[in-house]
Amino acid sequence: MHKSLIALGLSSLLLSGTALAKEFVLTDVKGNVEVPTWSVKSEELGVKGGPAFTVSKKTLHGGKQEGSTLITISTADLQVSIIPTRGMALHEITSGSVRAGWDSPVDEIVNPAFINLEQRGGLGWLDGFNEAMVRAGYEWTGHPGQDEKGRLLSLHGRAGNTPASTVIVSIDDKAPHTIHVKGLIKENTFKFSALETWSDISVTPGEKTVRLHDVTTNTADYDRPYQIIYHSNFGAPLLEEGAKFLAPAKDVSPFNEYAKKWLKDWQTYLGPTKGYDETVYNIVPLADAQGGTVGLLHNKAGDKGLALSFNVKQLPVLTLWKNTDTLKQGYVTGIEPGTNYAYAQQIERQQGRLKILPPGGSQAFDLEYTLLTTAPEVAAVVKRIDTIQGSAKVNLITEPMAVE
Repeated sequence: MHKSLIALGLSSLLLSGTALAKEFVLTDVKGNVEVPTWSVKSEELGVKGGPAFTVSKKTLHGGKQEGSTLITISTADLQVSIIPTRGMALHEITSGSVRAGWDSPVDEIVNPAFINLEQRGGLGWLDGFNEAMVRAGYEWTGHPGQDEKGRLLSLHGRAGNTPASTVIVSIDDKAPHTIHVKGLIKENTFKFSALETWSDISVTPGEKTVRLHDVTTNTADYDRPYQIIYHSNFGAPLLEEGAKFLAPAKDVSPFNEYAKKWLKDWQTYLGPTKGYDETVYNIVPLADAQGGTVGLLHNKAGDKGLALSFNVKQLPVLTLWKNTDTLKQGYVTGIEPGTNYAYAQQIERQQGRLKILPPGGSQAFDLEYTLLTTAPEVAAVVKRIDTIQGSAKVNLITEPMAVE
């Protein structure tokens, strides 16, 4: 552990009768704190008898990633990288030979300082798009469009290009010593927005799951709209010809006219296909009695996969994005739970899916990303999906619900 952290008072032990957590403040705008390089190992914390782990932070240099930061959690079973400077996005999750991530033509972790969201008619967000999970929101999301007064709303909002104002690593003192990376994302604009989101990304050593607990709060004195799509993106080796997507569903409809001709194959994937471009499907998910549901991507053999669990009481809709273009163009699929679909905000407003937070109001969002490294693990998630689906039939709706 870096002695400078202790000397600066950035490492503290939180007490409430017994020790609860070891906490390390790595970024804090109020205290003018930015720790560029840092690491801690389980043995340095006196953790004994459990799986070993390391948590580290580095600052990236060169090109458009100059100044970007990356926090990596490493255990024997799981490695996850988090980008505080890009809205606490997940860059990649790996376990053995299974990777949740993709190979984007954007091969740097781009600092938002080099992003112009309004470029190309509002498509500038794509200049930094390469994450396993990027938050599309929270003030708005979806395709570029206009607000109710005709002002441009760029692709997928601002959260994914907003550096965290506070970043804290917290490690539970008691077994199983869960590791938390917490960050504050502030979307505050004079006259327009006052949304602040605390994100808690956690990993428990010995497990192959990354958990997200986000809480978005409207700190304004007025009602404010909010939208969120958890844009979760995966390529090879999970994505391949014959790979399959499964989720318990009530309705599935094409996003646009182009997706209509591929509707019957919405659950299966082609190999890299030049000229395929992308198809998108709007899904109304089914859930268990508590609102829990899951989407599954597994490879052709069914022995590797990624399960994305969420709650429809928080995130009522699911978007499936299939971009099985060439490898160089970006061979990737997106499993995207959200408050709304990816249409422009004016359409989501018209169709009643735009959410409102009252002054001081908050909304929580909880997701779990679990890597599946064996056929029995994949089969267990398939069984859960089948149980939720039950005897209900998936209704394939042939017409898009909106036209942009």
